[in-house]
Amino acid sequence: MSDNGRYGQYGGQFVPETVMPALLELEDFYRTVKQDASFIAELNRYLAEYAGRPTRLYYAANLTRHYGGAGIYLKREDLLHTGAHKINNALGQALLARRMGKKRIVAETGAGQHGVACATMAALFGMECKVFMGEEDIERQALNVFRMRLLGTEVVPVTSGSGTLKDATSEAIRYWVTNVRDTHYIIGSVVGPHPYPMLVRDFQTVIGQEIREQQAALNIKNIDFLLACVGGGSNAMGTFHPFHQEKFVRKIGVEAAGKGIFTGQHAASLTQGEPGALHGALSYLLQDEDGQVIPAFSISAGLDYPGVGPEHSYFKDAGLVEYVSVTDQQALQAFELLAKTEGIIPALESAHALAYLEILMPDTKPDQTVVICLSGRGDKDVQQVAKVMEEK
Repeated sequence: MSDNGRYGQYGGQFVPETVMPALLELEDFYRTVKQDASFIAELNRYLAEYAGRPTRLYYAANLTRHYGGAGIYLKREDLLHTGAHKINNALGQALLARRMGKKRIVAETGAGQHGVACATMAALFGMECKVFMGEEDIERQALNVFRMRLLGTEVVPVTSGSGTLKDATSEAIRYWVTNVRDTHYIIGSVVGPHPYPMLVRDFQTVIGQEIREQQAALNIKNIDFLLACVGGGSNAMGTFHPFHQEKFVRKIGVEAAGKGIFTGQHAASLTQGEPGALHGALSYLLQDEDGQVIPAFSISAGLDYPGVGPEHSYFKDAGLVEYVSVTDQQALQAFELLAKTEGIIPALESAHALAYLEILMPDTKPDQTVVICLSGRGDKDVQQVAKVMEEK
């Protein structure tokens, strides 16, 4: 891997010439401030005092007894302010934007957690904020739409395409290109043109770094399995990256198989996709024989994206991470199981990672350890899950 925008053949900057000056400015500025002790101190202070880091590495005793194999630990990113890991990146990029003198933040969101995190940062730092969101996601994530508006952010409905995250991302990029002088685009995952995948990864690796520190503090001899859900892939990248060169830690990214991996209604770009360009980068992508993007499908708005971060594509080809998929139904069962065993309602995104325990745990041993990134809490998904359960 390199820091020049390429991860093997993946990544890059497939963008119009008008965007290049903004990307180059962002990269140059970021490379400078990441070495600046005052920036690092400011970021760490806000992460601790405002966001609520470090998050707990919680031993899920009831879930462990339920499965009867390896000990299961949950990395509780759901305990962060705003309810998800998204605030790690939004905080870092908002501080970056403020130092660059930008007055406005623009973002896209699917499940709404990234939008809420950006809206929160904009309110905190007195910046204008505009969040693009697909009309279908606005309907299934109404609570987060209300939260963003309450925080003073303009939520812009996107009606083009399938009205989901892909279309919201496209509209956010278009807006940014025409307002780049005073606007910073906070992309929500490890996707997009360089330097975004690198930048978002760096702000999210605090997850894996804390796991390593907490492993020692909790006297966990080995971490044998790391699990995280993958849509764009930011929580998974933050979890896996600090361990990506450790061969004895089996890292498993869980994608959304939607209604079934062979139905065509899924969001498993690494499992079923082919390399292609989307939103400024080359990566695995759901596409037809003519290279046209195929709409993704998942019960989870946060995973409903036809592409994935380019570094994940490199990890897949290099065999550094395994990528699997679970269906909506399996995720819903895991959603209920965690609520009933541990009293924790997970985000539907995180429920996909939890669902893979059904497949993994029978082959584990009691002296082994599984760590799952619980990327967000499920308040936002309760109404949607209730509706699905009523329809059964």
